Amino acid sequence: MKIMGIDLGSKTIGIAISDEMCWTAQGIKVIKRVGINRDIEEIIKLVGEYSVDEIVVGLPINMNGTMGQQAEKALDFVERLKDKIAIPVNTWDERLSTVAVTRVLIEGNVKREKRKEVVDKMAAVYILQGYLDSKRFNPKS
Repeated sequence: MKIMGIDLGSKTIGIAISDEMCWTAQGIKVIKRVGINRDIEEIIKLVGEYSVDEIVVGLPINMNGTMGQQAEKALDFVERLKDKIAIPVNTWDERLSTVAVTRVLIEGNVKREKRKEVVDKMAAVYILQGYLDSKRFNPKS
């Protein structure tokens, strides 16, 4: 089984894929957003290419637990993706994923220009790894 992790941004979409045992997440691609229908087509193509069985999309919940505008956009994207694909599509609380990834990259002395190139893909890895860990340590969730 493989699971795809998605970090939705306004300009890009970070994509990560799990290994077959669902232990680790690896960043594979950043999609430049061109419109929701084309974005979904690209994701569906990757689902087939990587034999993905499930998708998890990062849900940017506010720090106080409420759903803001970005979370609503993510939920709309999830619903539209569910209409086009026959595998489960779930959400995962992604609060601070980009902040955490950026901090790791800064601590690793990655230059600002390079951080911009990889932060979305790494955020997708962060989201997917959190989801995988929750399934492994809480099998009923």
